[in-house]
Amino acid sequence: MAPPRSNMHNQPLTLNTKPTSINGTLTQHQLSKSDILHFCIYPRVKRSVLEKYNWKHILGFVIPSILGVVLFMIPVEVDGTWTVIVKVIADLIGNCMADFLPILCCIIVTISAVLGVAALFHPKFIDEHPLMYNTFSTTPAWVIIRVIGAVFVWIAFAGVMVGDGEPLQIIGGENTGAFVLGDLLTVLVIIFFLAGLLLPLLLDFGLLEFIGALLTKVMRPLFKIPGRGAVDCVTSWIGDGTLGVMLTCNQYESGYYSAREASIIATTFSAVSITFSIVVLAQVDLMQYFGPYYLLICLVGIICALIVPRIPPLSLKKDTYLVEGKAMPETLPEGYSSSAQYGLSLAVDRVKSHRGIGQFLENGIKNAAGMWFGVLPVVMCVGTLALMLANYTTIFDVLGAPFMPLLELLQVPEAQEVSKTMIVGFTDMFTPSVIAAGGIADPMSRFIVATVSVTQLIYLSEVGGLILGSKIPVNILELFILFLERTIISLLIVCPVAHLLF
Repeated sequence: MAPPRSNMHNQPLTLNTKPTSINGTLTQHQLSKSDILHFCIYPRVKRSVLEKYNWKHILGFVIPSILGVVLFMIPVEVDGTWTVIVKVIADLIGNCMADFLPILCCIIVTISAVLGVAALFHPKFIDEHPLMYNTFSTTPAWVIIRVIGAVFVWIAFAGVMVGDGEPLQIIGGENTGAFVLGDLLTVLVIIFFLAGLLLPLLLDFGLLEFIGALLTKVMRPLFKIPGRGAVDCVTSWIGDGTLGVMLTCNQYESGYYSAREASIIATTFSAVSITFSIVVLAQVDLMQYFGPYYLLICLVGIICALIVPRIPPLSLKKDTYLVEGKAMPETLPEGYSSSAQYGLSLAVDRVKSHRGIGQFLENGIKNAAGMWFGVLPVVMCVGTLALMLANYTTIFDVLGAPFMPLLELLQVPEAQEVSKTMIVGFTDMFTPSVIAAGGIADPMSRFIVATVSVTQLIYLSEVGGLILGSKIPVNILELFILFLERTIISLLIVCPVAHLLF
């Protein structure tokens, strides 16, 4: 017989077995499916905790979580480049629908603008429908941005070419609006749809609760964020920065991150994927330095993550929640002997509360609709405006001038040319490397530009635009300040290392 319940804490775990020997030593036993799963996942948990689990709940946590990790986080090599399965599927769909994607983007952005304007007048078909209300109801300022995005996207689609310097050419040229539409929106529209539908695999079945409980003791003291924020970072790093921002936005809007935590994670942990880092380095013709290059990116990213959350503007963000009562406790409650045990308990509780395939599809559609109609117009508007400034004005040359003394102090060759690339990265991450490849001869300077352009992390044509289009409370001025902070920290680390390499 099993030991009495009152002596459970002092007895070895017997896993509902019937021992035939004496002195507490098991010589033969009969294990149920539930017992086997309990033993495999956590061998030393208290009986009182295990009794509330069954194998269906455990599998309900394990199977969707593993599937989500495989789709979003496990790197695969395709045609000589490393990516994730979600991105592979998105690329396949994009290739099949390539001819239709530009017009699809135009339709989505237009619907967003029209219904955004309509929502200002509170019609019943929007106000009384939760999905419609959450997708299209926003402030007048954001409605204006959506409308501007709709105007820009149709100009870009029409491919109006009326000569250099003309307004329509400036908006819809191949280096401005046409680039945002053809090279960015047509990619994002598939990723948003596919990732939005599949994100519940990571969100709804306990993975974040389990990881959060395991890593809180590391992430909270070092980076001022919950342990579950590590999942956002890995998703960005291995997959794509947009996926990480999508995940962070969802968690903030669901009440699992505070305003401060979401701001830190979105602006600090939306790491650039290894694939894109390779593209940047190849652009400046320095692939032979990829090893130290990527190690340096990781080092700078960690140091920035340690420093930036502790200074304004991120340090001034408040720990307020959009949805109260959803934040996970970060201390080990009474009755749990380890973080793993507690994390498993949280994960199983999340599975128990899930309503099945209906809730899965509902959450997936809500994610996809929010990104389609809420973010694509912002990316079109902000990305086009940023590229217009970069290509048709000298504003970034002027803004880059203050970096000259620092670059000269750090003994960077061709400091004046390098200074021009420092601020332009705020518009698009790839632009500094393009400028460096065409206008900077010294390899050390090109290496510095390629590295810093990645560690700056915040750029309006993608990640910055996504953040601005979300409910995360970071405005464009704060994004620019964060960009400058990361730039200065990056230069102070990258330049000395570059001198050692070259």
